[in-house]
Amino acid sequence: MILEHRGARPTIDPSAYVAPTAVACGDVVVGAGARVLFGAVLTAEDGCVEVGRNCVVMENALVRGRDGHPARLADDVLVGPHAHVNGCEIGAGCFIATGAALFPGARLAPGCEVRIHGVVHVNTVLAPGTVVPIGWIAAGDPAQLFPPGRHDELWAVQRELDFPGTVYGVARETPPDELMRRQSEFYGAHREDRECG
Repeated sequence: MILEHRGARPTIDPSAYVAPTAVACGDVVVGAGARVLFGAVLTAEDGCVEVGRNCVVMENALVRGRDGHPARLADDVLVGPHAHVNGCEIGAGCFIATGAALFPGARLAPGCEVRIHGVVHVNTVLAPGTVVPIGWIAAGDPAQLFPPGRHDELWAVQRELDFPGTVYGVARETPPDELMRRQSEFYGAHREDRECG
């Protein structure tokens, strides 16, 4: 489904393929030879999504662009099934495995791998060729790698990355009802989406 959102329509190269059950919504550009498979969602909320040449976004993956945090996939990137790519920049030839989660402000240099269920935290920068092992977390600039279970060491780096400010634009102490009211209003803009013919 190809949708206009906030007045912007997707641009899809004629040689690209977007599956009939995939969604491209808003300011989305899909490059030559790219493939967006069944159930995948490319959604440009109030920013943009750019998918480079010969990229493959696999089944049920999410690629989201936000204001100040565009989602940009350089050429030859694979985004695996059920991966979550939110407001980050991915260099050429990167491999994002099944179930990986990449958060706003993250930047991956060319040739990085984020393996199954790996996480790249907000505002984290991966050097060229970095591998985030299965289930591990990358955090910081430059990135440090943490295995599951090393929460205290991870938190010492993570708290300085400002997840609530980066993702939601609020202070950490914002009450949940205020945060969710703001999120509900923001995503309410989708009520005005229109299918492109």
